[in-house]
This record gives sequence, C-alpha cells and structure tokens, in this order.
Amino acid sequence: MQDFVARPEHGIAWISGASSGIGRALALKLAGEGYSVAVTARDHHKLAELQVEAGGLPGSIIVLDGDVTNPDDMEHALASIEYEHGQLALAIFNAGVYLPVHAEDLHREDFEQSFAVNVQGVVNCLVPAIRHMKAKGHGQIAIVSSVTGYGGLPTSAAYGATKAALINMAESLKFDLDKMGIRIQVINPGFVDTPATSKNEFPMPSLISAEEAAEHISAGLKSQSFEITFPKRFTYMMKLLNLLPYSLYFRLVNRSTGWERRPQPQRRHPVTPSPAE
Repeated sequence: MQDFVARPEHGIAWISGASSGIGRALALKLAGEGYSVAVTARDHHKLAELQVEAGGLPGSIIVLDGDVTNPDDMEHALASIEYEHGQLALAIFNAGVYLPVHAEDLHREDFEQSFAVNVQGVVNCLVPAIRHMKAKGHGQIAIVSSVTGYGGLPTSAAYGATKAALINMAESLKFDLDKMGIRIQVINPGFVDTPATSKNEFPMPSLISAEEAAEHISAGLKSQSFEITFPKRFTYMMKLLNLLPYSLYFRLVNRSTGWERRPQPQRRHPVTPSPAE
C-alpha cells in the first residue's frame, strides 16, 4: 500500500517560514501547481508581497501571520485554515534561523533562539496539524531539516544540533503516523542560496538557488521517499563523510571548508582576581 500523496484537490497546503528563501520559493511553486497555499511568517508585508506575486498563478496564497515560537499563533493559523479555507492536506514546516556559533565567543541566547524556532517552532505546528489530519484520516507532513544535521560543521553548533533533532523527530514520529494514515517526510537540502546561508564563513559547494530547491522539494513530495535530499551528489557525499572515523572526518571537514586555515582566535590574558578587601 502506497503512502498518501497530497494533491491540490485534497485541500490546503500550509508552509511556515514562507516570507523568504526556500519557503517563499516553494509557496510560489505549489501555487503554480494549483494549490491554495496558506503561508505563515512574522513579516506581514513580505507575505502580502508574495500573495500579489502569485496573483496570476492557477492556485493562490492565503496570508496567515504568526510566529512559530508562539503555540497560540499556530493553533489560530490551523483553525483559520480549517474553518475559513478548507481541509489541510499538506504541511511543510520550514521556518528556521541560523545563528553562527564560535566556541571562543559563546552565547546562550544563540542556542536558546535556535531551539525555540527550529525545534519548538516545528512542534508548535505539528501538534495542531497532526490533530487535524488524524480526524480526517490522512495527510502529508514534511519537515525541513538540513545536511548539517548529519554531522558537525564549523559554526553550526546550534543550527546543526537543531537539524539533527528534526531528523530524529521525523524518524521517530513515522512509526505512529504510518498507522494513522499520515505521511511524514524529512527534507535535507545541501547549501541553498538564502539569507541564512549568506552568513556562512566557508565555501559552499554545489550551492543552488531557492527556486531550484523548490523544484526538488516539489518532486520529492510526490515521491514515496521518506527523505528528500538534494543535490544528491553532494548530500550523499555528506552521508558517506559521516561514516568515516572521527579522526578522518575532522581532517577532511577542516580541509574542505578551509577552517584549518582560519586564524586562531586571540587569547585573552587571564585576569588575576584582586585580593579581597
């Protein structure tokens, strides 16, 4: 028996983090395929611009403002879809933040914000989406993770940890969701040219545009694959890289990213405490 594959006639597609990057490009792609696409983000102005841009497409854009870190916002978004626009057939949870981390200058806030958006933000969307789809007896969910979730990379201590969590989350939920008729997939892109990747401090091999990423995701959503990953030559290389012994893994990542040539951070002289008065 094949897993459920959503089509425009089945109902609404919902994309979180749709104001820029992959989410925006995918919203336009799905609207071009005839979907009514509910889009969620904090920036109403950008969502309104997206709605106008999709005006001539076969489908449409439904603007639903909301912050994924606020569970009430996501409950309201799903309620709006259900009671005002129709049945939720496809949900793509894409909202994410990338905050580069350097060990010589650690900040708790970078980790807190990364997990709040990238992990808890997905959970806040999953809870109402699964409840809705369970009542209908079918649905399709895709969680946008990243190949950085396969293994550690420079500056990705927070981001990569959240993406590894999402991969594990999707894998774990699949066992139960299969029995409920709800299909779940995980999307692991390589490097995509977005505002997030512009912060990277190392070369990004096989970099593709957000529009190319949307094409790959659209095709993957129609397939029977659990994982949607692209470009495959690069992402499969990353999979193989993480099968190597750690001594070789760290050496190759250092060399390929140029991180071994990065200047060492300046060491601060330890401050001698003043004697107590």
